[in-house]
Amino acid sequence: MNNTYFITGIGTEVGKTIASAIVTEALEADYFKPIQAGDLDYSDTHKVKALISNSKSKFHDNTYALKTPMSPHASAGLDNIEIQLEHIKRPKTKNNLVIEGAGGLLVPLNAKDCIIDLIETSDKIILVSRHYLGSINHTLLSVEALKSRGFSNIGILFSGNEHPTTESIILKKTQAMYLGRINEEEEFSKDVISKYAQALKLNLEKF
Repeated sequence: MNNTYFITGIGTEVGKTIASAIVTEALEADYFKPIQAGDLDYSDTHKVKALISNSKSKFHDNTYALKTPMSPHASAGLDNIEIQLEHIKRPKTKNNLVIEGAGGLLVPLNAKDCIIDLIETSDKIILVSRHYLGSINHTLLSVEALKSRGFSNIGILFSGNEHPTTESIILKKTQAMYLGRINEEEEFSKDVISKYAQALKLNLEKF
């Protein structure tokens, strides 16, 4: 049975795209980023594709490719369009699928919908948490938001160097599955992504 892994974060710039590359490589999954805002010449899809070593993964086009690096609702407004949930169709694939969100869970897509509204109950949700002052609160709020919508299949992937007291209290309070950690690296090359993919593969398969 194939699964869909929805990768989200506790905020922006926490490491979702590197995490997406690692999970995609570990599971030889397909990759889909529904909404790309800005950096269209070197989008997150381009970045993930450049870091993958396997030949099985396929990379699906963004539903919305917006020109300005802003919140999706604002970027769409500058492009004179409105993001509509019903237009975002998941690609049909017989493979596992990794979906990467944009920013955090409550990033607005339009006046009504947020990133969290893209998640389906059958998804395995991977929350990327990066340590900074306030990150415990942001992580707990993110998990609380997911649970309030009825989502329970939540795993946490820590990004950045180990911070034991932060990680232990987050895992204790959320009861989310610990999937692993992506440490600070001088460079995230194909070889580094492959190393992490092998290290995290077993936990991802258990998830």
